Amino acid sequence: MKRTLLISAFLLGLSACQLPPKASRMPALPETVTPRPYTELLERARNLARVANEAFYLDKWDRLQLAAEDLELTAKYLARAEDVPPKHADTLATMSRDLGKLATALLASARAKDAKKANETMARINATVREMRLSEIPPAKGPPPPSPPGKGA
Repeated sequence: MKRTLLISAFLLGLSACQLPPKASRMPALPETVTPRPYTELLERARNLARVANEAFYLDKWDRLQLAAEDLELTAKYLARAEDVPPKHADTLATMSRDLGKLATALLASARAKDAKKANETMARINATVREMRLSEIPPAKGPPPPSPPGKGA
């Protein structure tokens, strides 16, 4: 009985141990820029911004550099995106150029391990990617306001 309990406890403890998730790089885009769907590139930019943010908070400067390089290339692709929503058609060239410049700045701050500059640049990257989203998100609806005292239920 003791042996079974000991083995069970050991196996339970062993099953609780997990390896950290493998850091995987997103599938690479070819160096030759070809048109790709806007939604695919926007999702890629969002994911790269998230990966960069996580790498920054963990002081993984090499991962931050890789994310910045990928974001730089994604910005080049965004400039030639297809199926661009009408609301972004006029501003896409400017926004993708700005995103590329920010990615270059992030790469430089990651190489220099400049946390302050990296943080400021990532905030601007996140704001730029947010502006590129497909549609406006309506404000969240909260509970109805309480009825005045003495009226209603």
